[in-house]
Amino acid sequence: MDDLQAWKGKTESRVERLSAAPMDALAVTLDRDDAPARDGDPMPPLWHWLYFLPLTPQSQLGEDGHAKRGGFLPPVPLPRRMWAGGKLTFHKPIHVGETITRVSRVESIDANQGRSGALVFVKVVHELGGERGVAIVEQQDLVYREIVTNAEAVRPRPAPSTPAWRREIRPSPTLLFRYSALTFNTHRIHYDQPYVTSVEGYPGLIVHGPLIATLLVDLLRRSLPGAVVASFAFRAVAPLFDLTPFHVCGARRDDADSVDLWAMGENAELAMEATARLQAAQA
Repeated sequence: MDDLQAWKGKTESRVERLSAAPMDALAVTLDRDDAPARDGDPMPPLWHWLYFLPLTPQSQLGEDGHAKRGGFLPPVPLPRRMWAGGKLTFHKPIHVGETITRVSRVESIDANQGRSGALVFVKVVHELGGERGVAIVEQQDLVYREIVTNAEAVRPRPAPSTPAWRREIRPSPTLLFRYSALTFNTHRIHYDQPYVTSVEGYPGLIVHGPLIATLLVDLLRRSLPGAVVASFAFRAVAPLFDLTPFHVCGARRDDADSVDLWAMGENAELAMEATARLQAAQA
């Protein structure tokens, strides 16, 4: 895979005006009772994922619904790909109606061999900002891997047992469809049940990693309404499916400026872990 290194350092720039409609749609999808978004309203953390969507022509989609290999991201010759985690720093808010530039860069490409076969890790960095300078710096960790049907039996890790906040989420197909539509995510594992079970070998539709991360931050916003998030880091540990409810949980650390957040499945297994650091003035 040495030829993939040619993609290292590749950049892409896009400009978009952040309209209100996607925010209103996500608010009702998350069962929030927010007032309709208006120009000038600050955008909640992670809601910028509603913008700069992948505009791939229908003819350029692969069998899995993703864009075919190549383009901005490297053409990794492995069938499964997932957004495994990321880190975000929020320097200043972005607002509805603002025109934002996003500059993206392929930071690194690393091949490895795991228990489930070949793995390729791709790190992408995005910088978003407008007239007032850089607002968000985001690192996305992408993982490409082989399909190995006996590799899913990974021993689950128990989730923390003492959350201060906890909310049940029922990941219905309509919830997953709505989030796929909002983010223009055509990956079939999130909405095509025959495909995900018969081709990819999963037991059900897979809950989007970014949706779980968004639900974790939404729990923080519900639990600490006055908090301002300065940074957020998350890592997917195990998949969640539409077959059973799961919980998003959280607890404030003793230092008061940090919050631990996690998602757990029906048997209290850890599915995602995250940490949010709050602005000290708002802690």
